[in-house]
Amino acid sequence: MVSAEVLTIGDEILFGQITDTNSQWISAELNALGIKITRKTALGDQEDQILLGIAEALSRADIVLMTGGLGPTKDDITKKTIAKFFHVDYVLHEEVLAQLTVFFESRNKQLTDINKGQAYLPSNAAAISNECGTAPGMWFNTAEGKVLISMPGVPFEMKTMMKNGILPRLKSQFKTPVIFHKMVLLVGIAESFLADLIAEWEDALPATIKLAYLPSVGTLRLRLTGYGADLSLVETAVNAALEKVMPLISNYVFGYGNDTLALVVGKLLKEKQLSIGTAESCTGGYISHLITSNAGSSEYYQGSVIAYSNEVKMNALGVLPQTLEKHGAVSEEVVIEMAEGLRRHLNVSIALSVSGIAGPDGGTIDKPVGTVWLALSDQFGTITHKLNLGNHRENNIQISAIAALNLVRKRLLSNN
Repeated sequence: MVSAEVLTIGDEILFGQITDTNSQWISAELNALGIKITRKTALGDQEDQILLGIAEALSRADIVLMTGGLGPTKDDITKKTIAKFFHVDYVLHEEVLAQLTVFFESRNKQLTDINKGQAYLPSNAAAISNECGTAPGMWFNTAEGKVLISMPGVPFEMKTMMKNGILPRLKSQFKTPVIFHKMVLLVGIAESFLADLIAEWEDALPATIKLAYLPSVGTLRLRLTGYGADLSLVETAVNAALEKVMPLISNYVFGYGNDTLALVVGKLLKEKQLSIGTAESCTGGYISHLITSNAGSSEYYQGSVIAYSNEVKMNALGVLPQTLEKHGAVSEEVVIEMAEGLRRHLNVSIALSVSGIAGPDGGTIDKPVGTVWLALSDQFGTITHKLNLGNHRENNIQISAIAALNLVRKRLLSNN
């Protein structure tokens, strides 16, 4: 299999001042071509680091892609360092100079000497056109048959360069296998329990299909990756393998690929022509945020009451004072009254409520941090669900929201 490494250049990445999104995007695009990313490395703006990084990456990989350090200022040293690596001088690329001239003239700006310098590239470089900026990319073929590619660090410049110039050339220069991914999205089961559940099936997978567990807060992704020479055959094999395991995991599967739980719930609500509203305490509107992050959510989402205080629970949702006094705000009784009160107040098909102790403090012996109650009220009645989470506030909020949406999903599916 053809291998590749990504080098991202810039002290700002190492200092944590910007997030490196380039390497993630490059990895996804190369993966689609059947090129395997074996390593990603962030390097500072120091010549010795870049020289060593290039040498080591080319010793391991067939293709090395670099981003960053190609601007016109003195701190952009990538071009100079690559020239030193190959022991070559600069030469003027007339086509790059012409492109720079057009670029500046179209913006009514003067092409300065410092910008003209960007048309000088290492003598062994093939220029890669930059349609969105001034710094050209560079393509180098080594004597060993390997490829070094240097691109600007500005994401939209790099992506345009990759799509229009680099990816097509890599596809024609390297013979790569077909790679097909099937991403299965699950909720309500931990990674370790899932691994035990499907262990026998996993052990029986053919050598051409690999399995990966990708957990995140509240959900879990199961990635099946097939390899081969023919896309239709690989896809058929992956889908056949998935079909064998579905009887074991179907209760936990909520979607595939880029689905989100909120998107899946929204589709179900639209199909059934139902509306929903939320009454949120400890999640502070996060459930509403997830629902409304999807375009078209106004077709089914009506609104929310952020009932953080007991006064709002009583005045806006009709929670009885005696219920709060007897059971406390974090209780099954209170979330039931919150959900039923919201359903009356907003006249929605489904009312979802949540109240809990997100943390890091506020817990008691009877109700420790991470205690969360959920309720759902609809025409069939009101159901509840209790969560016992940990002390991490942000995780507790996210997991509570995911669990609430899953409660809606399961309710909608059970009433088919």
